[in-house]
Amino acid sequence: MSKAKDGSKGGRKPAYRRIMLKLSGEMLGGAAGKGLETSRLKGICSQVLEVAELGVEIAMVIGGGNVIRGQKASQESGLLHRATADYMGMLATMINALALQDALESLGGQTRVMSAIEARAVAEPYIRRRALRHLEKKRIVILAGGTGHPYFSTDTTAALRGMELDVQVLMKATKVDGVYDLDPKTHRNAKRFKRLSHMDVIRKRLGVMDMTAISLCMDNKLPIFVFSLEQKGNILRAVTGEAEKIGTLVG
Repeated sequence: MSKAKDGSKGGRKPAYRRIMLKLSGEMLGGAAGKGLETSRLKGICSQVLEVAELGVEIAMVIGGGNVIRGQKASQESGLLHRATADYMGMLATMINALALQDALESLGGQTRVMSAIEARAVAEPYIRRRALRHLEKKRIVILAGGTGHPYFSTDTTAALRGMELDVQVLMKATKVDGVYDLDPKTHRNAKRFKRLSHMDVIRKRLGVMDMTAISLCMDNKLPIFVFSLEQKGNILRAVTGEAEKIGTLVG
């Protein structure tokens, strides 16, 4: 697939110049959200490249929940200190980042993995100005290692890095098509919100992202788009102006 000269694809033009895409580690796993499933990895990367072909600059933050969740591991084991478990989770994000890098490049993409935890043999250290340069060169920047500090989620990493890198929207890909007033898995009458304010999410405790991430986005006026990655082509639809049709826009 080739990128149109005017940055459009089939007459569709991007609504955003630069985006932050937040993926949970479970999105890369199988039905149970564990390990790495090749078909899911390829499907996600194909969708990302569709958007890259429009000329949109893409930064990605990936979680590590398909390998280990720091807080959960600490609570369940009764042995691991929370800080140690969180560092283990950060290393899990590096595994996923390398998987994404190889998959994207095998499909023709250009990428850089940058990590908040130094691992020079496999990733560049995260340096804001260098990350910006990669984005300007249309490389997909995959951000691993969380913030580099325990007690912070990858949601917070996505919000923080999104603001540092001047993205126009933080796109959170999930298995649910937006934010609902009730759990749609257990309530047939659950209503999907098309649009919410950051304060609505905080007041109603809707669980879009953790409170630190929501507060950071609110304070810095960064919109959040929550959508399902299960439907093929949804990232492309979102960046070409169909966000409220397929998910929930917070901001």
